[in-house]
Amino acid sequence: MSETLPPVHGRLPIRAGLVIGLALLSASPALRAAESVPTKIAVFDFELNDRSAGGGVIAEDANDRTNLKAASELARKMLEASGRYSTVDTAAAVAGIASAGGVRACNGCDSALARDLGADQSMVGLITRVNRTEYTMQIMVRDARTGAVVSNAFTGLRMGANYAWPRGVKWLMDNRLLAAPRTP
Repeated sequence: MSETLPPVHGRLPIRAGLVIGLALLSASPALRAAESVPTKIAVFDFELNDRSAGGGVIAEDANDRTNLKAASELARKMLEASGRYSTVDTAAAVAGIASAGGVRACNGCDSALARDLGADQSMVGLITRVNRTEYTMQIMVRDARTGAVVSNAFTGLRMGANYAWPRGVKWLMDNRLLAAPRTP
């Protein structure tokens, strides 16, 4: 049993399709290589902005500092685990952030500090205490070259305490920052 080939003029679209298909296949390794290069990101330690009635009376305590550190570390680990990012050590920029009054007062200084550290992007997190059981959390990512906001994720945390901050970070990372398409 032999197959009958279509007339020659019928093969032209097939050949064109094969040429296009081969071109796409040859381009895809380059695209995959570009996508596999992780974006360097400087994740600065998250900060607490205590706007509660007791904010001026009750100072940030050891539990607050422990949970801020846990929230910051969780963000770094999740970024690294995604394969889309590699984190840059921010220890050399701590003095620059502190001298500016923290990320909430430095007017976007995190992007310039990140650039100086060799990062492509910067990330800051601000947890605002509304009262002892209500908080808001904002995680902002900026382009280190331009200072432009790449991502600005926000959530509220209700009926919790400072031990809920890492959970808030996980939710924002899973549902906002890492769920979004990759930005250059």
